[in-house]
Amino acid sequence: MESTPLISIGLPVSLFIIMTGIGMTLTSADFRRIALQPRGLVIGTFAQIVIMPILAFGLAWGLNLSPAMAVGLVVIAACPGGTTSNLFVLLARGNVALSILLTVSASLLTILSLPVVTGYALELFSGTAMTFTLPVGKTVAMMAGVVLLPVMIGMAIRYHWSAWALRAESWVNKLGALTLFLLVINIVLNIGAQLPALLVQAGPAALLLNGLGVCAGVISGRLARLPTSDSLALGVELGVKNSTLALMVTLTLLGSSEMSLPIVVYSLSMFLLGALLVVGGRQVQRSSLASKA
Repeated sequence: MESTPLISIGLPVSLFIIMTGIGMTLTSADFRRIALQPRGLVIGTFAQIVIMPILAFGLAWGLNLSPAMAVGLVVIAACPGGTTSNLFVLLARGNVALSILLTVSASLLTILSLPVVTGYALELFSGTAMTFTLPVGKTVAMMAGVVLLPVMIGMAIRYHWSAWALRAESWVNKLGALTLFLLVINIVLNIGAQLPALLVQAGPAALLLNGLGVCAGVISGRLARLPTSDSLALGVELGVKNSTLALMVTLTLLGSSEMSLPIVVYSLSMFLLGALLVVGGRQVQRSSLASKA
């Protein structure tokens, strides 16, 4: 997938602004509550690192995928949530602080887990023994620059100018929705005429993995008796993946365009399922407010 200058330059800038806006909706008390009751963080991180790859291995075996397609499916499953997952959680009225912590924790653990899981998939499905490492410094810097720094800036604005920060929340939602729309358009334009063939080859596996991930997150949250906002955050984090990282692994480190097919389809499906979660989350929020009125 190629990216236009608008996406390669405008997207990081937009995400930085959005993450700053997300920070303006948070206070230190939001993170303190998670520190005191870390069940959601523990469950979500475990599901990201362990459950999602297991689901991918099961689907690859059950659907009898080709070795390359199977490895690609495992790679996207083993990737953490990206910054867009935080945006989806904000729009769905989920627990944004939990989403941010899950993104950071899973991203840091992925430095160790993704090479191991991918190496096992290569050996299992294609009989190839290969090892690689992810750049630790780059990953930490990305988390600090794209997630932690703008959130801290936003929280500082909220602390000093709380009235203005609260008024700006609606603009953050609008900019976030516009950014997600442009991302979907960019993916569709890049795929172009290849979309029907991609859907036939990788569609069922990618869509099933995406749907199972969302369901696993929401259901595990409900079974753990977490608040609805926490369950929404888990569902989004397990469903909305860092597809950029996955494509870097398959295209750059493994040098396989075929392995990238499930990732490309997953990139499209996660925005569609994410939009459904946004609609559902807002509906649940309205119903909850109505019942209390």
